[in-house]
Amino acid sequence: MNRPVAFLDRDGTVMHDEHYLADPARVRLIDGAAAAIARLRAAGIAVVIVTNQSGIARGYITAAQYDAVRARLDALLCAAGAPVDGTYHCPHHPDVDGPCDCRKPGTGLYRQAIADLELDAGRTAFVGDRWSDMAAARVFGGLGLLVPSPDTPPADLASATAASLVAATLADAADRIIEAFR
Repeated sequence: MNRPVAFLDRDGTVMHDEHYLADPARVRLIDGAAAAIARLRAAGIAVVIVTNQSGIARGYITAAQYDAVRARLDALLCAAGAPVDGTYHCPHHPDVDGPCDCRKPGTGLYRQAIADLELDAGRTAFVGDRWSDMAAARVFGGLGLLVPSPDTPPADLASATAASLVAATLADAADRIIEAFR
């Protein structure tokens, strides 16, 4: 298949960041996120959510609670005509589990998704509200875009702004990705 892929961060990019969300009833899509995902998919671009979920390692949420939140997000996106091709998460935290290659900015989950879903590793985009969400673009030679959220560290925004890698919204990022993959 070898489709191009847009890797999206979850919290602060696709849904509002509730910080260690355990209650699926609190999942709220960011305005325009579903429409942006639907446009990416309509353009033949796979959409994969990749998220760090250190709250599992830290004991703030359980794996079952994470799964319930993920299922609720999937249901909301499907209902809006914007299903994702996959969701991958890192449940680790370096202070609890030690280092791992799946925690962003590591590339383990991206490589796994590329293999699992038969995606084109040469046509990748990485979108999120932190520099670590888009850092893998350098490894893959892909497009990295920062979509600022209330939780974006100022240094991350400054670095992305200096490199012209800021998209105002996920919709703006989708437009840039679609154009890049034409």
